[in-house]
Amino acid sequence: MGDHFEKGQHALLNEGEENEMEMFGYRTHSCRKTLCLAGSVFSFGILPLVFYWRPAWHVWANCIPCSLQEADVVLLRTTDEFQTYSRKKITWIHLSALNSAFGLTPDHPLLADEEYIINRAIRKPDLKVRSIKVQKIRYVWNNLEGQFQKIGSLEDWLSSAKIHLKFGSGLTREEQEIRRLICGPNTIDVEITPIWKLLIKEQSVKLHGLVASHNSITVSVCGRQAGVQELESRFLVPGDLLILSGNKVQMPCDAVLIDGSCVVDEGMLTGFNTAKGDLVRSILYPKPMNFKLYRDAIRFLLCLVGTATIGMIYTLCVYVLSGEPPEEVVKKALDVITIAVPPALPAALTTGIIYAQRRLKKKGIFCISPQRINICGQLNLVCFDKLPGSPQLCLGQGFAMGPAVCCHDSCHSLVLLDETIQGDPLDLKMFEATTWEMAISGEDFHIKGVPAHAMIVKPCKTASQVPVEGIAILHQFPFSSALQRMTVIVQELGGDQLAFIKGAPEKVASFCQPETVPTSFVSELQIYTTQGFRVIAVAYKKLEMDNHTTALTRDKVESDLIFLGLLIFENQLKEETKPVLEELISARIRTVMITGDNLQTAITVARKSGMVSEDQKVILIETNETPGSSSASISWKLVEEKKHIAYGNQDNYINIWEEDSDNSREGSYHFALSGKSFQVINQHFSSLLPKILMNGTIFARMSPGQKSSLVEEFQKLDYFVGMCGDGANDCGALKMAHVGISLSEQEASVASPFTSKTPNIECVPHLIKEGRAALVTSFCMFKYMALYSMIQYVGVLLLYWEINSLSNYQFLFQDLAITTLIGVTSKPFLKLSSYTCFPQIFFACGNPVVPASI
Repeated sequence: MGDHFEKGQHALLNEGEENEMEMFGYRTHSCRKTLCLAGSVFSFGILPLVFYWRPAWHVWANCIPCSLQEADVVLLRTTDEFQTYSRKKITWIHLSALNSAFGLTPDHPLLADEEYIINRAIRKPDLKVRSIKVQKIRYVWNNLEGQFQKIGSLEDWLSSAKIHLKFGSGLTREEQEIRRLICGPNTIDVEITPIWKLLIKEQSVKLHGLVASHNSITVSVCGRQAGVQELESRFLVPGDLLILSGNKVQMPCDAVLIDGSCVVDEGMLTGFNTAKGDLVRSILYPKPMNFKLYRDAIRFLLCLVGTATIGMIYTLCVYVLSGEPPEEVVKKALDVITIAVPPALPAALTTGIIYAQRRLKKKGIFCISPQRINICGQLNLVCFDKLPGSPQLCLGQGFAMGPAVCCHDSCHSLVLLDETIQGDPLDLKMFEATTWEMAISGEDFHIKGVPAHAMIVKPCKTASQVPVEGIAILHQFPFSSALQRMTVIVQELGGDQLAFIKGAPEKVASFCQPETVPTSFVSELQIYTTQGFRVIAVAYKKLEMDNHTTALTRDKVESDLIFLGLLIFENQLKEETKPVLEELISARIRTVMITGDNLQTAITVARKSGMVSEDQKVILIETNETPGSSSASISWKLVEEKKHIAYGNQDNYINIWEEDSDNSREGSYHFALSGKSFQVINQHFSSLLPKILMNGTIFARMSPGQKSSLVEEFQKLDYFVGMCGDGANDCGALKMAHVGISLSEQEASVASPFTSKTPNIECVPHLIKEGRAALVTSFCMFKYMALYSMIQYVGVLLLYWEINSLSNYQFLFQDLAITTLIGVTSKPFLKLSSYTCFPQIFFACGNPVVPASI
């Protein structure tokens, strides 16, 4: 009914983003609204209840379609598989109060630049703005472009130079007031749910307290006229000039650094938005789940509603024929509905989830989406973004002082904070291996080309060889998972400017001068990777001193490099890794490795950890794609025997399971492939992909996007997929999985519904156990509630025949005392069993119908 719209009546909101929605324009129709009000009265409130659960029906019944420009109500529909509807009223923001205060006139733009969305959103001459609020984000109507646009942030088209020019001296008082009125406060208000809603929804008191503490941060704001002021963060507006002073400052909003330098903890950042806002929104508006238990529960409830309707008609007949007063007849008839369809059923179903969540918290596992605890009980495949370990530099001692050591100690993202070196653990191990020191240049630092407050690394005072006095880090091209490398521009104190690069050996070697790469490069690399070592290549080149570092492009810096060598790390598995994987495998839960490391390294780690047993073979899948052509080929290679099986896209079919009859048994071999091969297979050999995934265990050199695609492909094979990672390069996969587990020191991460403060995979079996306990508890509670409601239903109808009923205390004991005991006493079993609970509501709850009919 909402699919046929003319141009201007339909638009996309947040196009291309995760929360993309379709928007339909409607205008309230007075006659329809009057009929709906009458229907609400004559249905004794049932119609408003239906409209509450079906907002699309509410809009279709009360409104008529119209253009978005004329609409007073919009109907939103998500573009995902669930297509969830929501209804939003369009409100008007009046700026007339500011007209008298600041002498604003409709003839001139209220802000300095006419290109601002705010200027385009103000309707003149009455100075009003049309707006809607969706998931705590405000959108205003752009009168020129004829669409709703997100407000509350700086415009994307502003360049760095324009930001300096327009906001470098702060905002005027009237600009602040206009932006504050239109954009709203810089807060997310979490309403405390009323008591009547708590019966069907989760409590939000704790979340309200969590967010309220972050809404009252005091910040220093520099205004163009008022100077520096101390304000609460909720009064901030886009364009305000903040002054950051001191250490460990909490940022209450997104910001652009226009002067000075700062270090940002990116542990919870996932992109362009402040993590706190995304985190709270993900809790308030969780992604819907297509869970069979819930679908069956709704269908069974509809059956109970039909049964209740029959009982209500029976009650009306009995009490009317017996001559009871009308109010008594209505009361008894409504009692039958609450007996057949227990109001406590939603609360009873969440009892197991609540207590499971509390037990998980005691184990250091935090949850922002409690509904997913039940899904944990059905996991049958868990993906790991490499297995946690402690990196140890194996071949770093005894380096000859020279470019290799300089690259080793300067090409990193480490920072000096509170006299402590902090940063990536692998970078930290590399830096500590040569016992160099780190410092920050002061204001009196006068060396050509080295700015004040630059990061400087230098040999320790006890070093026997000192090739350079120190190295100043001038510019960084940060590490990127897609590029698989990072680069820095440095300057030797009193010497040359250099460029250092480190990253994946294959990538780094491709940027080096061919004559500098040893002929034994490939064989040496394979020797170390097959032993499970993590290998990083380093290279460098000299730069001309006249070049301005910020003007150099990455492509220009990363060319004609001189190859320096390989850094070898041993990623020692933690003690708990192997027992956890053995427990999962014994419970018939598949384990898969999805990593960005070298393929040979991943295969060795999989064997050491027990993910691949000694008697199982690993088949390496390699692809070859001709550039600019649609042709591609696949080859299979037994890693131990070097046996090749070729397959090109010109062939119709190949069944590799017939190549070796001994390997045809399920689980007797594992496939290993790189991200590039996965992409080629997905593009050219999509019919083979499901067969490969059924035995695919090792996926290496995977980009973040490929990780998400792989998780999605596993889900298409009807797996319940769990993803365990550190939340850095696997945010997409953590969100895509049915259950995402982030190993982080934070209590909650926006990247996934579950976060473990202990950075190891011991949390995975704990989570599955609690999930199974919560799932079985919910299942048993549903069976019990359905059974006792039917028994109570039949008993009450028999008593009604005698114009009698149960007492209030009897109802109270049955509804609360017995029900609560079942939910509280259901704890998880100590060991993961190979049996997985796949509850069937209709099969199990068919039994209560038998005693009810008797």
